[in-house]
Amino acid sequence: MAEVTGGAASLENWDEIRTAFQVARLGTVSGAAEVLGVHHATVIRHIDALERRLGTKLFQRHARGYTPTEAGIDLFKVAQATDDQFTQLAGRIRGHGNAVAGELIVTTIPGLSSVLIPCLVRFQHKHPGLLVRLLTDSRIYRLEYGEAHVAIRAGTQPNEPDNVVQPFMAQRFGLYAARAYAETHGLPAGPGDFAGHRFVGPDNTDTRAPFHRWLREQVPELVYAFRANEQREQEAAVRAGAGIGFIAQMDAQGDDGLVEVLPALDAWHAPLWLVTHVDLHRTTKVQALLSFLKDVARRMFPE
Repeated sequence: MAEVTGGAASLENWDEIRTAFQVARLGTVSGAAEVLGVHHATVIRHIDALERRLGTKLFQRHARGYTPTEAGIDLFKVAQATDDQFTQLAGRIRGHGNAVAGELIVTTIPGLSSVLIPCLVRFQHKHPGLLVRLLTDSRIYRLEYGEAHVAIRAGTQPNEPDNVVQPFMAQRFGLYAARAYAETHGLPAGPGDFAGHRFVGPDNTDTRAPFHRWLREQVPELVYAFRANEQREQEAAVRAGAGIGFIAQMDAQGDDGLVEVLPALDAWHAPLWLVTHVDLHRTTKVQALLSFLKDVARRMFPE
């Protein structure tokens, strides 16, 4: 790392720079303190010490938080690159070794949790020396920086460079309504009747989910009665009687409170992909998880 003032940067200096990076990223002292696991007074002390050492203001303080100055933006860019490199190194180090042990980070979209968690628990029981971390988020975790060992992604085939992408299985969806909704409003016989019904859909009208694309194509003028930004919340709204919507078939099975509106179509199913970074793809624990998940998929959906 470049010199700060009067000598090479020490570990203490890096702590201060990392603190400034988190404040610039989050915009508040409290947010940075939570991420770093320190008291907010420590964050303020680090910022003040770094500004004294550099001889310039890094942030404009105001009632709503901290806004980086031009110097603060420059520091943020350098710290971002350095933090990424440390994260990448840590991820690769964690992936080394021949034992199925240590930390294994899996990331996926929130809607897959109910299917994936029982699988990961069984896998962890087979390998008790393993700590499994499941990260569910709509954002895409960067495997190239070691943020996760294995990603399970839905939709079109991922094409990031240096990632190994393998087909996993299809997440199968059906069109459902709450039984109470059906008793009150009846059910459509087909897309031609959709305009007279209430629908639950995504908050993002440009969603790439195949079932929502199909619905837009069938009824371009369709007006939703209820929107939510996550599939889980949409499913909850359908169960609560807000309208007709798509629910994963595995989640709908055995739910007497739901009525299937139409027979499921292949066009509604969303392909799932197993994604790993080339540097970690052949490590023992990653290969063990991939083999386990593929076996689960074969047993769940035999050809």
